[in-house]
Amino acid sequence: MVKVEVFSSPGCGKCTHAKHILEDIVNELGQNNISWREVNILDEMDYAVDLGVMSTPAIAINGALVFSSLPSPARLRKELSKLMAKNGDEAKLHHYLASVPFLHPAGSQVGTC
Repeated sequence: MVKVEVFSSPGCGKCTHAKHILEDIVNELGQNNISWREVNILDEMDYAVDLGVMSTPAIAINGALVFSSLPSPARLRKELSKLMAKNGDEAKLHHYLASVPFLHPAGSQVGTC
């Protein structure tokens, strides 16, 4: 599972926008694949500083600062998709591809490349 943290501060309009973008992407890619939380930098200042957060919104993925500013939805989606694949979710993709009849002719070995 990919773990995402959105660093925000009270009254930050871009932070609210970042959370909405992330919610949409999580719903699209699957809530079983991505967990996320909002980190208020005023409440968790030491943690934010340890990760290198200098401004909000910022996004950390799996405990590392990946975006120090608001990325485009496409860029965030691409990064999360890449990490989902690295985390073993390619097995889910393989299972799905194996279930699509036109991708493998009858009698062929599914699971071999």
